[in-house]
Amino acid sequence: MTVTLGGRAASTTSSQAMGSRPRPRRTMTQRIDAMTGSLFLWPSILIILGMGIFPFVASIYLSLTRFELAKGGFKLTWVGLLNYRKLIIGSERLHFLGKLGEPDLIGWSFVTAVLAGGVALLWARWRAKEATVGSSISFLVALGVAVGLTWLVASTVVTGARAGSLVVTIIYVVTGITFQYLIGLGLALLCTMKLRGKRFFRVVFLLPMMITPVGVAYMFRMMSDTAKGPLQPLWALAGLSNYSWTNDAWGARIAVIIGDVWQWTPFMFIVLVAALEAQPTDPIEAARVDGANDWDIFRFVTLPSILPISTSLVLIRMIEAFKIVDLPRVLTNGGPGTATESLTLHAVIVWRALDFGGATAVSFMLVALVTVVASVFVGLARARTTETA
Repeated sequence: MTVTLGGRAASTTSSQAMGSRPRPRRTMTQRIDAMTGSLFLWPSILIILGMGIFPFVASIYLSLTRFELAKGGFKLTWVGLLNYRKLIIGSERLHFLGKLGEPDLIGWSFVTAVLAGGVALLWARWRAKEATVGSSISFLVALGVAVGLTWLVASTVVTGARAGSLVVTIIYVVTGITFQYLIGLGLALLCTMKLRGKRFFRVVFLLPMMITPVGVAYMFRMMSDTAKGPLQPLWALAGLSNYSWTNDAWGARIAVIIGDVWQWTPFMFIVLVAALEAQPTDPIEAARVDGANDWDIFRFVTLPSILPISTSLVLIRMIEAFKIVDLPRVLTNGGPGTATESLTLHAVIVWRALDFGGATAVSFMLVALVTVVASVFVGLARARTTETA
């Protein structure tokens, strides 16, 4: 049908008048195919909810209650943040934070260095226009936590006062990971050189990682026995036949750290060997042509090339190191006193006393510490990686 208006033709079609066609109905096979994805997905979701999220929520509730045995079962009494207050300002403060002293000049120097380094890094990011308001606020919060932990270490370890489980855990993590990475990197560099027998030593260096942590703890417990252990003649020659590692705070900590380093250095070693062998050889050859020595090649070529892998490696090991419990439990039982007691062992001891709320509170303090430290490390590593790139 054609209609002429003012010399112009306007046409309409029957399809426009009737509107768009209705969508065809899906067949039964198509409906089943659409439901198949949901049928396979929902069991996984329910398992995650049942085994992950629900216990997490239940543990949060448990940390806010007091567990008491009652006739025919138990009773949970709501106490709010009392379990957390006990750790910070209450009866468990000496156990968790330790006995605080007044930091000396060396202690305040560490605190000032951490604060100045954080402020300088934030200022450099602002000048490079790499920081936003949100990231700066997060960085300042993390910097405040870092300064607080540094002050806590300076107030306990540096002053010679009693260190709590929080400080002891930080000592284990920082000291252990530092030695593990340095020794693992050194062994990896040796095993990538053209040396005889390097394949044999690659296998030997991996043996400690194949032993369970409890087995390592019992082995070092026997080896550190200066009275009747297998190394007793060597201890006697060194004049330590009557020395007891478990009666000295730092001696016991050193024994735990040595066992931890011995067990986890192979993990660092095997990953760093793979990273060194996977790095491109063209930059190294170009540096040698330009007259660079081995140290310059290692510093300016090798280290930047393995930096991303090293960052991930240290982060993974850091998260695992915060959970150390086997070595101090078997080797020293947390002694003398609480000198070698980690946060995880602290939670176990409180749990064995049937204070389930207090043990859960210690566990969540550990979760908060790991989250903050890991976030700060990732931020610093990302900034360093960006500068290197």
